[in-house]
Amino acid sequence: MPGDPEEGMLSWDESVFRDEHVFEIDYVPETFRHRESQLESLKYALRPAARGSRPLNTIVRGPPGTGKTTAVQKLFGELHAQTDVETVRVNCQVDSTRYAVFSRVFEGLFDYEPPSSGISFKKLFGQITDELVEEDDVLVVALDDVNYLFYENEASDTLYSLLRAHEAHSGAKIGVICISSDLSLDVMDDLDSRVQSVFRPEEVYFPTYGVGEIVDILGERAKRGFNEGVLATTELDRVAELTAESGDLRVGIDLLRRAGLNAEMRASKTISTDDVEEAYDKSKYVHLSRSLRGLSESERGLVEVLATHDGEQAGDVYEAFHERTDLGYTRYSEIINKLEQLGVLETEYAEVDGRGRSRSLSLAYEPDAVLDRLE
Repeated sequence: MPGDPEEGMLSWDESVFRDEHVFEIDYVPETFRHRESQLESLKYALRPAARGSRPLNTIVRGPPGTGKTTAVQKLFGELHAQTDVETVRVNCQVDSTRYAVFSRVFEGLFDYEPPSSGISFKKLFGQITDELVEEDDVLVVALDDVNYLFYENEASDTLYSLLRAHEAHSGAKIGVICISSDLSLDVMDDLDSRVQSVFRPEEVYFPTYGVGEIVDILGERAKRGFNEGVLATTELDRVAELTAESGDLRVGIDLLRRAGLNAEMRASKTISTDDVEEAYDKSKYVHLSRSLRGLSESERGLVEVLATHDGEQAGDVYEAFHERTDLGYTRYSEIINKLEQLGVLETEYAEVDGRGRSRSLSLAYEPDAVLDRLE
């Protein structure tokens, strides 16, 4: 009845979501908007593989949340459905050594993991190339977040093994796609000369989405993920505005999901502006959460030390870190560089009385927000 206070309220078995999976970060949309030229460039590089030849090697660059991984996953899906090309995507944030990368490649080819110990890299490599030659298959390996291989000084060895496979085993055909979100990293310049001479990649750049593009993309997600009438234009525009400020589309996708959950908490059939604003307090840390997730125990330990010594001099922070972990200055310096490259840490040089130039270290986020996401 009109004016019924229960109107617009969810019952126990109702939801604002039509398909909540649409708002997962790894969801590959049926329609992939505003990346037509990038998809065409990637197809150009991959087309030789569909004809049984080695594809062109490619570097895919762009800020976080600009569609790089989704584009590669979409084309890998098409290749898998329409050709015999083998495709393997490796998350280098998780698998950041040469051996770990080849273990994922092995798993992709054989559908089971190699033994966790007792098998040398040479044997692992040989089984992979034997399989490719025996089946006359072409393999395309996407090294997603390849920047993590550089942070661990594993990039040159990993790429060398992949790109020189045909020399070690005649007939092995492997192409590589390197995906990097670290714009300060020059992939070619940071590789050994022995790798540079054989890599010679195509380059495909993914720029940050504009506000209009964000509205279009998130509007399509909302249409597929929410029931009709759940998200009004005003709220969608606010989500797009906040997403554009972050420069990362993943913030907007996460924001839509959290705003929907907030509406359900209120037992409401529609998302309010307050639902969006409240959700943004968590969604704005999507990039931070992702960066922290891949850290080792010692790296997480340094982040915790920094949270309690924020803004202090590098030497003072090291003393606290060493006392906690017993690790030396070389490893400490390596972790500092990695955290800075990840955007978790900011450094500033200044003149200090009696000490000359000194470096102060500060977290790029509120310490409490960092600690909350380390748990």
